[in-house]
Amino acid sequence: MTELLLQTVKDTVSDEDIRGFLSRYGFPPFISIERVAGTGIRPAVLLAFHDLQPETLRLLQARIHRVFWNDHVIEAIIVQRPTE
Repeated sequence: MTELLLQTVKDTVSDEDIRGFLSRYGFPPFISIERVAGTGIRPAVLLAFHDLQPETLRLLQARIHRVFWNDHVIEAIIVQRPTE
């Protein structure tokens, strides 16, 4: 499964705010969101998408990587999990 990790997303940012931000850049709705606690400066969210090909995710990721949003520069990192 291919997922997207968004770093520097404060835990106070709602799932709906994240969904709205991503939809403005052409992302389909995510199917799950997992909050990842950081060391204080890099809280993150891990997003999974239904039937989104890795090549498409790479194109979309380039649209938001290093974009200033919600008082922080967002870092978008693609995470490849091994298939079982």
